[in-house]
Amino acid sequence: MFLIDTHSHIYLNQFDDDRAAMMQRASDAGVQKIFLPNINMESVQRVHDLSDQYPNRCFPMMGLHPCDVKEDYAEVLRQMRELFSQRKYIAVGEMGIDLYWDKTTLPMQVEAFKIQCAWAKELSLPIVIHARDSFNEIFEVLDEINDASLFGVFHCFTGTLEQAQKVLSYGGFKMGIGGVITYPKSGLADVVKDIPLEHLVLETDAPFLTPVPYRGKRNESAYVKFVAEKLAEAKGISLKEISEVTTNNALQLFGLTK
Repeated sequence: MFLIDTHSHIYLNQFDDDRAAMMQRASDAGVQKIFLPNINMESVQRVHDLSDQYPNRCFPMMGLHPCDVKEDYAEVLRQMRELFSQRKYIAVGEMGIDLYWDKTTLPMQVEAFKIQCAWAKELSLPIVIHARDSFNEIFEVLDEINDASLFGVFHCFTGTLEQAQKVLSYGGFKMGIGGVITYPKSGLADVVKDIPLEHLVLETDAPFLTPVPYRGKRNESAYVKFVAEKLAEAKGISLKEISEVTTNNALQLFGLTK
């Protein structure tokens, strides 16, 4: 089985004590590639180091997480933009809008989102969108700036079927499905059963959002198999088909090969 974890923060210090063993567990579970979204300037070196340590398994993104958009965001983004000339990244991200923690920074978050979308268009890279309590605000930006040169993934999609259909209406976007699909009260399994599989990719968001049966413990990339199994159950198709199609979706979206 060939699985891809399209969104994993395994470079964080939660994995410092057993990272090699965790990588082996991922391999044993069939997880062949792991995509690393950046958070802020402090995480950049960790993302680089892990990508260099596992050059054909871990792939870096570069962007500013919306929860880290502060007063100095313009300068932080200037520094991040320079990094794209120094090494290869597979996406601009993780970026977007988060209104769960702090609504007061919304104007800055919107501006940072637009700036990073402009990078993606310029560099022909996908964007990885963080949308927490913010679908309407994200859609408002995309309604303004979307065109054929903008594409990417709504990371950790947990929206309604109507919101999923809005995502698909933009043409170039897929939805990242993670551990939330295994939570009985989330309703996500009912939503995704009506979304064509070619629009979905798998992720963990490790160390967060751990799927059942390990919910409440640290998440890791090996657990993407539980997401795949639940998605197969929800759609009434084989795990093999889930693996093949979501892997091809991820490779195509992020411009990679097996």
